[in-house]
Amino acid sequence: MSRLDSMLRRLAAQRDGLNWAASETAAIPGDVVDLGLGNGRTYDHLREILPQRRIWVIDRVLQCHPSCTPPEADFLQGEAEPMLAKLYESGARIAMAHYDFGFGIKEKDVAEAAKLSPLIAKVMQPGGLLVSGQPLTGFEQIKGPDTIAPDRYLFYRA
Repeated sequence: MSRLDSMLRRLAAQRDGLNWAASETAAIPGDVVDLGLGNGRTYDHLREILPQRRIWVIDRVLQCHPSCTPPEADFLQGEAEPMLAKLYESGARIAMAHYDFGFGIKEKDVAEAAKLSPLIAKVMQPGGLLVSGQPLTGFEQIKGPDTIAPDRYLFYRA
């Protein structure tokens, strides 16, 4: 599979997974968190499909497209550990999370996801869903939508 085809498959899986999780969490109270803003595509999509929810964003730097900049009050800039602690201390409870942190080195990405998993768990509403490109620990892994190949994107219930 070409890198282009692989990227298209990943983006389609991400979109389908987010749409599915948004529908599945409609009755669960709480906010949304996008862990890893990047250029803002996912955040922009979350705003479109979940206009009634507050969407928190955590990232080290703000370097997204100008049209995808989250409100200052919803953007927690810095390393993930202290920002997740800040989110918890704010009283926010998360119905749906998207995990998209990564260094681009698989072993390092998996270790980071495992390290952050307990902090993510603290902010999640019971029954909330996590959509992730990396394996998370301490959550119940569930099957996502049928349109996504197994292990292309991962889905968890808090």
